[in-house]
Amino acid sequence: MNLINHYIDGEFVSTKPSRTSPVFNPATGSQTAEVAMATSDDVDRAVAAASRAYESWRDAPLTRRQNIMFAFRELVAKNKGEIAKAMTAEHGKTIDDALGEVQRGLEVIEFACNIAHLLKGDYSEQVSTGVDTYSIRQSLGVVVGITPFNFPTMVPMWMYPIAIACGNTFVLKPSEKDPTVSQMAAELFADAGLPDGVFNVVHGDKESVDALLAHPDVAAISFVGSTPIARYIHETGTANGKRVQALGGAKNHMIVLPDADMDLAADAAVSAGFGSAGERCMAISVVITVGEAADNLLPKIRERITELKIAPGDASGAQMGPLVTKQHLEKVTSYVAAGESSGATLLVDGRDVKVEGHEEGFFLGPVLFDNVTTDMTIYTDEIFGPVLSVVRVDRYEDAIQLINDNRYGNGTAIFTNDGGAARKFQNEIQVGMVGINVPIPVPLSFYSFGGWKDSIFGSHAIYGPEGVHFYTRPKVIISRWPDPIHRGVDLGFPQNV
Repeated sequence: MNLINHYIDGEFVSTKPSRTSPVFNPATGSQTAEVAMATSDDVDRAVAAASRAYESWRDAPLTRRQNIMFAFRELVAKNKGEIAKAMTAEHGKTIDDALGEVQRGLEVIEFACNIAHLLKGDYSEQVSTGVDTYSIRQSLGVVVGITPFNFPTMVPMWMYPIAIACGNTFVLKPSEKDPTVSQMAAELFADAGLPDGVFNVVHGDKESVDALLAHPDVAAISFVGSTPIARYIHETGTANGKRVQALGGAKNHMIVLPDADMDLAADAAVSAGFGSAGERCMAISVVITVGEAADNLLPKIRERITELKIAPGDASGAQMGPLVTKQHLEKVTSYVAAGESSGATLLVDGRDVKVEGHEEGFFLGPVLFDNVTTDMTIYTDEIFGPVLSVVRVDRYEDAIQLINDNRYGNGTAIFTNDGGAARKFQNEIQVGMVGINVPIPVPLSFYSFGGWKDSIFGSHAIYGPEGVHFYTRPKVIISRWPDPIHRGVDLGFPQNV
């Protein structure tokens, strides 16, 4: 059985781990590898390596950091096909979806390639007689990324390119469910010329996470995952004196008004609801239809669902692959049963889907519910699977209020041809990322990604300008060079004269 081990101080660990966890191919249900589970000693080794590397990396010229990031960008682009295949083999998403994920990660690397410009400070001359004031941004030290299974390439790339380009060193704790692409990133960084110890990978579970949260030499933690864990990461990390950005869960709503282009809205609902088998924090899981919109929209959604090809992610023409694990499949199907028993109208039942030749795979077809109410678990909980719920309301204002009352505030969308209605939506909605006739409003790398309410903990969004600010801290310098006239001792409060 292939063993996936940690990457520390420029090399893969060769010693046998005390604990391992299985890695599966979700399309076949068979185990393909085992991954090492880090102990606190493993974490200590990784952080120590990163601490040693920081002493010189923090002073590496901006142009050198930038050039390494350029080289890394080229290597990722050159190997994106192999990275995508590795993701599909361990996560289950389609090859096309995986290639799209790599591309979105590349965009953040490209943003980090411009780090010399992004780290510029401000300068004010003669703020007082003979006194100048200027600001600089400096790195933090050893920083950590704890990332989820659903985007094993992209989400870590939201973190480490900017952190490293800013002069920090990095310890990545990826999901143990699909760890191979993190190993590939480590190898590509080494080929790009990154010094040993600047980028490290430790695999594991709660033991390794807790060790990282408590480690005295870790300065900051970035996390993406579920809301309960995000809250725990934020509370524990900040209690240990660390800067923390922790992105949590979501229940993304899409409003469809009666005047919307129903074909466009149906395409969007199916694409955003069932892409990557619904295992996206920006997936649309609730469609709120206003007035008669549902009667026009639902037949179009059902028609599109019947045409979807459910197959292994590497199969030709596959549009939706399996869920990541058997346990997650069982969890999602339990929500389908709960929705049915609670009185929602089950229009499409994906539990009936069978993929020939892959009967042991973790497949669930698209599920579509109508007449969902806000007290049902299929509405209240983040299911993280291919389950789309339709909630009907009579008035547009009720749809907005329903979204604003939800505890999550990650992403949302509206479909309408009314500019006034769209403007009202973007102004009043209490959600961090808003799409207008765009179902998944994920910002490009030169903006920042972050929700509101229980979808984020901490004061910084991720990547983009907010990422640069998170991985650096400002320092203000007030400078005066002595002139020939000495004014003597003055115990009064300094005045700008």
